[in-house]
Amino acid sequence: MTEKILFTSESVSEGHPDKIADQISDAVLDAALAQDPFSRVACEVFTTTNMVIIGGEITTSAILDIERIARDTLLEIGYSDAQFGIDGHTCNIQVLVHTQSPDIAMGVDSSSDLKEIGAGDQGIMFGYATDETETYMPLAIEIAHTLMKKASFLRKIGDFKWARPDMKSQVTIDYTNPTKPRIETILLSIQHDEDVNMAEFKNYINEQIVQETIRTFGMNEDVNTLINPTGRFVIGGPHGDAGLTGRKIIVDTYGGAAKHGGGAFSGKDCTKVDRSAAYAARYVAKNIVAAKFAKRCEIQLSYAIGVSEPISIAIDTFGTETVDKDQLLQAIRKTFDLTPGGIINMLNLRNPQFKQVAAYGHFGRHDLNLPWEQLDKVSALREAVAGDLAGATR
Repeated sequence: MTEKILFTSESVSEGHPDKIADQISDAVLDAALAQDPFSRVACEVFTTTNMVIIGGEITTSAILDIERIARDTLLEIGYSDAQFGIDGHTCNIQVLVHTQSPDIAMGVDSSSDLKEIGAGDQGIMFGYATDETETYMPLAIEIAHTLMKKASFLRKIGDFKWARPDMKSQVTIDYTNPTKPRIETILLSIQHDEDVNMAEFKNYINEQIVQETIRTFGMNEDVNTLINPTGRFVIGGPHGDAGLTGRKIIVDTYGGAAKHGGGAFSGKDCTKVDRSAAYAARYVAKNIVAAKFAKRCEIQLSYAIGVSEPISIAIDTFGTETVDKDQLLQAIRKTFDLTPGGIINMLNLRNPQFKQVAAYGHFGRHDLNLPWEQLDKVSALREAVAGDLAGATR
């Protein structure tokens, strides 16, 4: 018997402890940028039972009530009762923030010319796109996010009345027939009230969340569905598990379908290439696939602290390219300014827009108008490739 070709991705809800931390970090960043677009922010959050600790480096002219930002974020998620895992009204909050290291600032501030500002740190960043979904995202992570968004939405409007904020999903896709992928397994773990009717709870999840999502994607209905396989999930949120900024980087990106450089996004301003260059790499990859130069594309960028130009640009099209990869690299260099300053301008990264992507993924968000998700470079890439081809035939 031939083994199936299976691939799995996961997502988590906005109420997951690590995602609470990400959202508070990015809420602080957005609040700083709203008053001072040139704020330097590296905000880290740790949360556990009845406690939120906020630390890091913030240099800004903005006046920030960081404790209030944290409480508002918890309450917006739905943590308004200690029995859910934390209560935004009454939990303990410690703010331990200082200004950015002058050594790091010197590397970024080495020039008054935005185009010449250096990277805030060394590092490697990846961006990815595939044509298997309308959002140019891998199918497994796209379905996993959709399940979480649907479940959280139904919880917030009061329809999913037994649910509490902490949730996880996992989706396994069968690629044995690569031209017709199928859903093999859907796993959902959803925090619930103590006195829930489990049969009614599971039936609601299957009918209103699982089956509705399957229909949305036009996928097969004969799916192996696992709902709260341990039987109970009452103790959740930060009481069930501590949360920390930057611990869900695969959920934030491509569900493991593409490489990851290792740097988290949330709580970091645009001078940190961990975030800005990862967004730029996605922007490049998505436009290449949309231009039909490849069915799949992965871009790697690397930087040195204080240096503006990327140390390297690499492309992998997994054998799906329609033009030579050298020509694609040349077209990328002609079309995109991948210096830190160029990325900031190109993607408008001094605007407060980051809390909204701190849950349910930073990429493929067709529900949001994100600069790095635009397809406005397709024509320029095609012109660059056509010009290179014309030059080669002279």
